Amino acid sequence: MNFTIRPIGYVRSPYKEKKDAPRQGRLSDTVSEIVIEKKYLSGLEDVEKKSHLIVLSWFDRADRTMLRASPPHDPVEHGVFATRSPNRPNPVAFSVVDLIERDGNILRVRGLDALDGTPMVDIKPYSPDIDCVNDR
Repeated sequence: MNFTIRPIGYVRSPYKEKKDAPRQGRLSDTVSEIVIEKKYLSGLEDVEKKSHLIVLSWFDRADRTMLRASPPHDPVEHGVFATRSPNRPNPVAFSVVDLIERDGNILRVRGLDALDGTPMVDIKPYSPDIDCVNDR
């Protein structure tokens, strides 16, 4: 089965190369911008009422051949699906960001680890009641 994902926009970020990006975006106070294509502008209606967003992006510079990875905190190699490595067969990145403000088709966010120019796949509102899993 084949399918197509079309970018809805792109990221403006101070991170130009992989080595510039933090290990996890939530660990950084850096502000980035998500620029949404004008044809999707009406899809942003009321997004500014949200404090946090789930951002899905396509890590276009990732190594898509990697099936094993060693996380920074663990010297043991694991299957890539047991890690948060950006290098994976389909490099869909998942980030929870703080929404600072919306200015038309531009969202200023904190906590995003995407490189400058990274394609945006989707944006969803973060809901702590649904998206936060408490240990039981």
